[in-house]
Amino acid sequence: MKQTAVRLPEATYNRLQTLAARSGRTATFYIREAIERHLEDLEDLHAAEKAAAEHRESGGRTLSLDELDRYLGVED
Repeated sequence: MKQTAVRLPEATYNRLQTLAARSGRTATFYIREAIERHLEDLEDLHAAEKAAAEHRESGGRTLSLDELDRYLGVED
């Protein structure tokens, strides 16, 4: 495993320490859990923002939801 340092606001640090003390787990456990749970969401968001920017720059057409439904043959 690799090690890194994270600076936290004092209030967040205190909440983390309190949770660790009450649960019997380490603060490191909760930091790792938070990163692992949210990293995929952040990666997906970055990919979506990049794709949207590329689409805008290309001048590609954007469909409304109604247009997309008609294109896909979705019925109400």
